[in-house]
Amino acid sequence: MDVKAKESKGKSAGPVSAGRAVALADIRNIGIIAHIDAGKTTTTERILFYAGRTHRLGNVDDGNTTTDWMIQERERGITITSAAITCAWQGHQINIIDTPGHVDFTIEVERSLRVLDGAVGVFCAVGGVQPQSETVWRQADTYRVPRLAFINKMDRMGADFDAVVAEIRSKLGAHAVPLMIPWGQADTFCGVIDLLEMRAFTFEGADEGRTMQEHPIPDALQARAAAARTHLVEQLGERDEAVLTAYLTDSAVPADVLRPAIRRAVIAHALVPVLCGSSLRNKGVQKLLDAVVAYLPSPADVGAIQATDVKSGAAVTRKPDDTEPLTALVFKVATDPYVGKLFFVRLYAGRLRKGQNVYNPRVKERERVMKLVRLFADAQEEVDELATGDIGAVVGLKAATTGDTLCAEHQPVALERIQAPEPVMFMAIEPKTQANREKLNDALKQLSAEDPTCVVRTDSETGQLILSGMGELHLEILVDRLRREFKVEANTGRPMVSYYETVTSTGRADYIFDRDLGGKRHYARVVVEAAPRERGSGHAVEIACSRKALPDEALVACIEQGLLDGILTGVLARYPLTDVVARVTEVSIADEDSATDVAFRTAAVMAFREAAQAAAPELLEPIMSLAIVTPPDHVGEIMGDINGRRGHVCDMTVRGDMQLVRARVPLAELFGYSTVIRSLSRGRASYTMEPDAFAVVPRTVREHVLNR
Repeated sequence: MDVKAKESKGKSAGPVSAGRAVALADIRNIGIIAHIDAGKTTTTERILFYAGRTHRLGNVDDGNTTTDWMIQERERGITITSAAITCAWQGHQINIIDTPGHVDFTIEVERSLRVLDGAVGVFCAVGGVQPQSETVWRQADTYRVPRLAFINKMDRMGADFDAVVAEIRSKLGAHAVPLMIPWGQADTFCGVIDLLEMRAFTFEGADEGRTMQEHPIPDALQARAAAARTHLVEQLGERDEAVLTAYLTDSAVPADVLRPAIRRAVIAHALVPVLCGSSLRNKGVQKLLDAVVAYLPSPADVGAIQATDVKSGAAVTRKPDDTEPLTALVFKVATDPYVGKLFFVRLYAGRLRKGQNVYNPRVKERERVMKLVRLFADAQEEVDELATGDIGAVVGLKAATTGDTLCAEHQPVALERIQAPEPVMFMAIEPKTQANREKLNDALKQLSAEDPTCVVRTDSETGQLILSGMGELHLEILVDRLRREFKVEANTGRPMVSYYETVTSTGRADYIFDRDLGGKRHYARVVVEAAPRERGSGHAVEIACSRKALPDEALVACIEQGLLDGILTGVLARYPLTDVVARVTEVSIADEDSATDVAFRTAAVMAFREAAQAAAPELLEPIMSLAIVTPPDHVGEIMGDINGRRGHVCDMTVRGDMQLVRARVPLAELFGYSTVIRSLSRGRASYTMEPDAFAVVPRTVREHVLNR
């Protein structure tokens, strides 16, 4: 048999520490995205190992992986925070962000995809396209990020490559085309068949998969490989003229023609190449790295980015060029125990140097860059400069936060900010001793700065500190971090659902504020209309009256602020209002001297509250999309339990020897659900959930919420 050994090609100690390490066209900014337990972190660990960035194979179960560096991640075996790492492969610099798969930490995926040029979607060969796979895929669609698909765990019992490819096409709407097929499945999986080279590859277990052995395609797989290659060529021929021309000349189109065509199709979002392997068993990862370099775009391929000129408000573009004015986005803030705050940045244009002054248009302040680092999970390499296309971190900023733009002061621009989802759960929190109150406040401020979905407020009625987050696990992690990282012991209340209020009809109110305060008359008349908006559209404030009645334009801002105060404090149970428009239809004054800020702000608040009360207000509760994988024997008990929780089953599908049940259930009914489902299925079922929508609370539940 013709067998030839190939050494892994990524022998690099990492990127150069200063200046432009590689050409812009040789940079790849990629993310690893997937459902929880699909193997993202293990795949990232293998990438770093074969690229020469680490010298041992970390294991999630052993708690010694590079990217899961937080103690909470290692204890739970899950990714909580996105970790950025730079490595090299075949002369290319690859900046990798390993993202969480749990829905409670979806902001980490959101802000990572915002700054990435490409992504690798990892799918379990047994589980296929799972609920969180769909969520992260939609997030990547939002930011138009080109993707590869890597079907992992081909060595597991029940692995089915063709079924997963079909699910990627049907459930995600992606034009998935395999570039390789597996050589065996489950316990017979031993390697992959490359459809471009039409050769088979195995990976030596003796040296942890470093050496790839090249073989002829086995006779039993010749027909399948030939059919799969023909399908690949046909799909490319429909989209690429060069392939079509080559195909008309010779149906055996050479790999050198196919590779650039695949790259063009991927960058144009017309194709999702599919690869396969087993990261845990060290099979197929080098081929994945080859595909990242060959097919995913560089910053140069992505092209110019849109921004807003701060001075004129006009749309401008910034080309990916070192000579352009500095344009960078702060996409994450983290606290390092040794250097303080780290501001993760992606450079879209220009250069960023140590000691340089940068301008933050949001706060209209100039700040100085004290230090620049390249990231290696929880470690850093200090550098003198970051260039266009780089991802790194800045030390020394004071006022920056997630979503801020750093730019040149003489040409200030603002990039589109990162939108964080609204928290769905909250709990009261207080220090165990009064001496720690200030320490707790400072720690919560730092957590909020790091995580936009961690929201801290003081309840206006009780004076309690309220900590809000994306779910029970999120709140649990936040409290654990307070104790371990910030050394603050705190008492916490029971987690509770974050309800919202809305209006279901149109209401109108005419309010006059007329008081003597401090020897001065304060007078304002404001007429406000409250009306419903489309569900999920948020709130809006409109000034629909003539402003000629107002002696000072600044009073308009006071009215708007008053309306926002009314929206945020609610009318039923002090929950914020959403899906509502507050429209001012009329204003009037008694005289210019009495038309004060206090009068108009107060009149606006009171008029809105009365209008909202007249507009049939209702409570909204978060509804979760629930996906339960269970043995068929327990489907009846699980469906009965869902119905008892005010939920309804959407559909059921067979997945191998298991049943997938999809349902929509109010979040208020899902506290402690993990214990319940283990009990119902004797520990054999598992579930995931994610926020789906907000719905009006039934009357009986509403009375309970309002009176508790």
